[in-house]
Amino acid sequence: MPVTAPTLLVAVIAVTVFVAIVRIALWSPSGQSADDRAMLTVVAGRDARLALLSVLGRVSVWSVATVAAACLLVAAARRHGRAALGALVVLCGANVTTQALKHTVLDRPDFGLGVHNSLPSGHVTVVAASVGALLLVVPPAVRPAVAGIGTFATGMTGLSTIVAGWHRPADVAAALAVVVAWTCVGVLVHGGRRGRARSAFLTSVSGGVASLVAIVLVGVRPVDGLAGFVEASLVLGAVALTSVLAIWAMAWLGPIDDQP
Repeated sequence: MPVTAPTLLVAVIAVTVFVAIVRIALWSPSGQSADDRAMLTVVAGRDARLALLSVLGRVSVWSVATVAAACLLVAAARRHGRAALGALVVLCGANVTTQALKHTVLDRPDFGLGVHNSLPSGHVTVVAASVGALLLVVPPAVRPAVAGIGTFATGMTGLSTIVAGWHRPADVAAALAVVVAWTCVGVLVHGGRRGRARSAFLTSVSGGVASLVAIVLVGVRPVDGLAGFVEASLVLGAVALTSVLAIWAMAWLGPIDDQP
């Protein structure tokens, strides 16, 4: 099946989700309040916060450059120029879009909860876009493994930014929507037929579960103890699930052609 129709469908869904997030979580008083409250449902001790901040500190523009170089090398080894171009489109498009949206396009109305806009998350965009780019250049047989590891990395990044107080859950979801939309553009640049990466869903779920386990093992706990367990679990679970769905969608769209 050609990639065009399913890719356009996923792109429309991603853009629609992004617009809904902005209108609800950023531009409405109740949405801002709920998003802020969700960010404050978990807490981490000093050692746990230092560990998470250490991980987040490694996510930078140099990470994008490193992944871009890796994508070019893999694509060159497979003699696949369109895959390399598609990967660069994902990396550059998603990261530039996130920075433009956060610092120039979007504003945060003053509803008494601060006016500094942090949506979408730049850290999550860097990691998720790297995963999307890699999914375009690696051989189809390797995509499930990339999806699993990528979901774990994306989930851990999103959860860590929330625990660190850098981002709200909506910031993470918005970043993932941006990346999925740009991955759709990269898939269209790649062309070919859509593959059948059935096992990518299972590996993505495994990566999401692993990120939840890891964040608990690091030392993250509900801010209200047992009384806040359900609310904290729902917030962390929702972030992990969003990461699973985003990475799986990108793997599901992964095109195949006559390249080895």
